[in-house]
Amino acid sequence: MRISAIIPTWCEAEGVARAVASARAVADEVIVADAGSPDGTGALAEAHGATLVHAAKGRGAQLAAGAQAATGDVLLFLHADAELGVGARAAIEARLADPAIVGGNFMLVFEGAGAIAWTFTRANDLRRRLFRIYYGDSAIFVRREAYDALGGFKPYPIFEDYELVRRLERYGRTAYVRDVTVRVSARRFEASPWRTLRDWTLLHTLYSIGGVHPERLVSLYADVRRRRSAGRVRS
Repeated sequence: MRISAIIPTWCEAEGVARAVASARAVADEVIVADAGSPDGTGALAEAHGATLVHAAKGRGAQLAAGAQAATGDVLLFLHADAELGVGARAAIEARLADPAIVGGNFMLVFEGAGAIAWTFTRANDLRRRLFRIYYGDSAIFVRREAYDALGGFKPYPIFEDYELVRRLERYGRTAYVRDVTVRVSARRFEASPWRTLRDWTLLHTLYSIGGVHPERLVSLYADVRRRRSAGRVRS
């Protein structure tokens, strides 16, 4: 089994070396799909052993470009701030030893000792187990043949991961790896956790139930972030 890890990046110079090293511990090939970061992210990724792919800015387009360049028969999609635990490769191999499993993801753990990190970790775990809802930060892996059959990632600016997940869940059985975790920072929630939860729930509802296209949602998402930043400045 040959695993290709794909990491989309934009201005990740500070952490791209760690991201590549973490991915290399799991994958046979690490591809960084960079959108022309002005901080030298791409060059740093290459210097640390990744294959650099240039792509249009936008996570969907970058993931698609990285997958197209990958040579593995298993694709592992990682965020630049994600760190897979020890045993991740063995976990993927064990799950995919069952030919009926087409892909899956890992349990997401938000780093931090506070209640916010614990709450969001448990909520994500429960949502995955009950509703089979998960996103790209949980380290999605998929057989290459299944990915190609599904048509891969669409070049969406938001919800590109969940859009693929919905098709993957309909396509075949998936595995949820809980004995090995993927860790990400909880900093994005700490400033205003419940507002973040409210805003993301609204966006998810508009997309999954309301049928609003991601191209429209990304404008709303950007506006929400601007208002949140303005609120912090005023305070």
